[in-house]
Amino acid sequence: MTETHDPVARAAALLKEHRESIDRLDAILVFTLAERFKHTQAVGVLKAQHDLPPSDPAREETQIARLQDLAENADLDPAFAKKFLNFVIQEVIKHHEQHQS
Repeated sequence: MTETHDPVARAAALLKEHRESIDRLDAILVFTLAERFKHTQAVGVLKAQHDLPPSDPAREETQIARLQDLAENADLDPAFAKKFLNFVIQEVIKHHEQHQS
């Protein structure tokens, strides 16, 4: 990276670097979610085959607490982490219910 003394050019260069990092992280998030959902789909099939309920409230509670702890350690808002995981859990339950029918 070339050094510049123009503050606007320097800000533009920093903005570009941040956006490139954000784009890479977004790709990581998408691929990570895809991998997670592959496993939860397999769990849904297994639950359907063995007539298990699509939802496991005890597991969900444990996972939410675990994720909130991870969020605190990562300096991420635990309330945001909880909202995010609740959204993911609801999607997983919908998939599991589809396997039941």
